[in-house]
Amino acid sequence: MGVISPIGIGTSAFWESLTAGKSGVGRIEAFDPTGLPITFAGQVRGYDAKKFVPTSQRKNLKIMARDIQLAVGTAKLALEDAGLLESRPTADRFGVEFGASMSSSDLDELAPAARDSVDEASHLDYQKWGTSSMSSMPPLWMLKYLPNMPACHVSILYNLEGPNNSITQAEAASNLAIGEAYRIIARGAADLMLAGGCDSKIHPLLMIRFGFGMLTSKRNDAPEQACRPFDADRDGVVPGEGSGVLILEEYEHAKKRGAKIYAELVGFGAGCDAFDPTRRETDGTGLRIAMQAALRDARMNADEIGYYNAHGVSTPDGDRAEARALREAIGDHALEIPVSAHKSNTGNTVGGCGAIEFVAGVLALQHGVVPHTINYERADPDCPLSVVAGSPRELKKPSFLSASCTRLGQAAALVARTI
Repeated sequence: MGVISPIGIGTSAFWESLTAGKSGVGRIEAFDPTGLPITFAGQVRGYDAKKFVPTSQRKNLKIMARDIQLAVGTAKLALEDAGLLESRPTADRFGVEFGASMSSSDLDELAPAARDSVDEASHLDYQKWGTSSMSSMPPLWMLKYLPNMPACHVSILYNLEGPNNSITQAEAASNLAIGEAYRIIARGAADLMLAGGCDSKIHPLLMIRFGFGMLTSKRNDAPEQACRPFDADRDGVVPGEGSGVLILEEYEHAKKRGAKIYAELVGFGAGCDAFDPTRRETDGTGLRIAMQAALRDARMNADEIGYYNAHGVSTPDGDRAEARALREAIGDHALEIPVSAHKSNTGNTVGGCGAIEFVAGVLALQHGVVPHTINYERADPDCPLSVVAGSPRELKKPSFLSASCTRLGQAAALVARTI
């Protein structure tokens, strides 16, 4: 596994911060956020992509947006952890599956062309944009921002020639990518899959778009306390950035090479609300369907699950819908199963959140404890869940259910257990 997050680079630092209740949310440092509706985010600090790319390939960093650079670094961490960085099995049996989003252009690349397209009345002239202004953009501009580029760059860097795919379903993307990778191995199309997700919402244009598309927190005066899943005083999403990667491997193949095995992925499910666009957020139907499908796939009963690794987006309606979906999916067990929501530490890393949170779940299995949800201070009667708060809690059953969904109702769920 590999993780690059606002609370740590690498699984050890990440786990230490999770169990210590550390927040990676603070005032934005990448640019001056003054004037934006939200001036804070979950930021990855101290990451130098050059240290994660071979010297001969560093020139390629110029055509990697921030989220792609995070993905490349996390892939290296995962390959190192799996003992596959220097010596890998047959290239065409090792694939890549990534969840990602469309990135926004750097302003110093976009601004000259945009400025050239504005007429005397300060209106954007679309014809001029298409016929002349675009010519001032860097020649490889688009390759820097396409959402399939994380999977492309990782496969090129490490010569992974097996099945290769990218999924762009916002917060559900990386859980869907992990699930699809699981299916690819199960049907015999690959022996190993590098699967995960990445995203970075710390960009002026993305922050504005984030504010339009989602209910964002207004706690500019207390950013570390802003993301508070299931808390009665939650007021909205906190944007973030990060990446999580897993190496999935067919069991006999892993045993044969003496691989270190953290856990077994045993269930995957997906669902969708068939969203009514007049609603602002999902009602949880797709999430319930995904959870139920994952449990069926795992052939496990709800009471066999040790803890629920929540989506916990920290909006009033979103958390309420998730709590309802969990109750409908697993029945009375929902009132007693430990629940933890790690966006409280990292913010919403969107395309990367499912994978980062799944890594947290696997680490919980390894250590036998459930990390707590920070900023959970006052229970919401509309979210009657056993939220782990204050300090970590013992994990009594070695398995977990992890789920994620978009505000439009696309959802994915995974079940893992110790082997």
